[in-house]
Amino acid sequence: MSLPHTLYTASQVRELDRIAIEDFAIPGYTLMQRAGQATFEHIMAHYPETRLLCVACGAGNNGGDGYVIARLALDAGLKVFLIQLGDEASIQGDALLARQAFLETGAKVYHYASGDQEVQQALADADVIVDALFGTGLSRAVEGQWAKAIKKINQSKAKVASVDVPSGLNADSGAVLGDAVSADLTVTYIGLKCGLFTGQARDYVGELAFDDLGVPFEVYQYAPVITPQKELMTNDSIRQNLRPRPRVSHKGDFGHVLCIGGAQGMSGAIRLAAEAALRTGAGLVSIATHPSHAAMLNLTRPEIMASAVEHPDELSPLIEKATVIMIGPGLGKSAWAQDLLTQALEADKPKVLDADALNLLAEQHFSPGSGLSTVLHKPLLSRLLSKYDNWVLTPHPGEAARLLLTKTALIEQDRFQAVELLQKKFAGVCVLKGAGSLICDGVKTMVCPNGNPGMASGGMGDVLSGVIAALLAQGLSLSDAANIGVFVH
Repeated sequence: MSLPHTLYTASQVRELDRIAIEDFAIPGYTLMQRAGQATFEHIMAHYPETRLLCVACGAGNNGGDGYVIARLALDAGLKVFLIQLGDEASIQGDALLARQAFLETGAKVYHYASGDQEVQQALADADVIVDALFGTGLSRAVEGQWAKAIKKINQSKAKVASVDVPSGLNADSGAVLGDAVSADLTVTYIGLKCGLFTGQARDYVGELAFDDLGVPFEVYQYAPVITPQKELMTNDSIRQNLRPRPRVSHKGDFGHVLCIGGAQGMSGAIRLAAEAALRTGAGLVSIATHPSHAAMLNLTRPEIMASAVEHPDELSPLIEKATVIMIGPGLGKSAWAQDLLTQALEADKPKVLDADALNLLAEQHFSPGSGLSTVLHKPLLSRLLSKYDNWVLTPHPGEAARLLLTKTALIEQDRFQAVELLQKKFAGVCVLKGAGSLICDGVKTMVCPNGNPGMASGGMGDVLSGVIAALLAQGLSLSDAANIGVFVH
């Protein structure tokens, strides 16, 4: 089953589950059996040579799914080793029914103990380990026997399939709660959980499969709406906002991007941004940069128009000609940089702010008429910046932390909250870069599933700012330019 677009919090999915059970008369045990069946089928489709299946179960409904999987594996003739963690006396409801159905086969349940050689050998010898320890409700750090079991699972050479969410991963934020199972395959149900797509989750989820468990479409219409809504970008959702160019078009139809940056000795970043704007289809691209290297910037890219700017007044005629302003790459934080940013922000044109433009914004918040040299009381920032919301901000986690007056580690603990706070504080559209980049416009938060570790390279952010600026210049809205720019980048 293909992945849907809408993302849900854990509490929203639990509400969908409740609605399906109470309002649409689908028994909870039926949903559990469907979840187990869907997961077992995905396991066998991915790992058809499986002979020994080791299932690690917790004491909740996630563990109940594990018991269903174990019973189905026995029915299919596989050797099954089921390990119970947590207090089995606390197992109740549908999970208890699933456990009893497994025990009726005559199979044995083993209890996890780090010193139990038989248990440790099963984890080491298994072809596939099923992680059914925790569900979506985990909110505190994993510790004790749970943490030891997760470490053993991760040390095994077996393939690992997680039920719904890799155990130890926060289903809402994607943060690792102390320790988390590193899955090769995760099968999630009913609704896609937000935390499966961003931050640390990208190293733990593995391949993601989805099954709606036969829940009627009408159930989803009753889901509580949370703003900003969260959606996963797809090829189709991106393509619908792109239009072919008319054959009779000319360069004036596709806008003029002015790229401002490149302090003395820092010419590369603004050149990367400008070239990205060209490659993304802007009709014209200009650079306003430090006089020390302006003449060199277009030696191998002659279609870039490079201008030396020593004094802020020299920027005015360049801004006048531009459709979109992109500022920040290689800008530095000198008085020269501050003056250029002041001049750019005063222009009533769409903007993309990146790199040092963001750092200056964080350090010396802009006040109309006073320039960036005046430091303002930070709670006043939103009101003072209200006229400057026609922009896209593109911080990485470190820059986001400076803008929100916090630490980078806290940004990464809840990237959804961080990007939504950025947008609320600075308006416009905010892009939080990183694994599973997020784009928030105040109405929706979009999640980009693309990217790879090779993008962890100097200059990538500069390129993104140029891509987004070029899309703005071609007439796309702030949101569409940011979403398409991130996806394509």
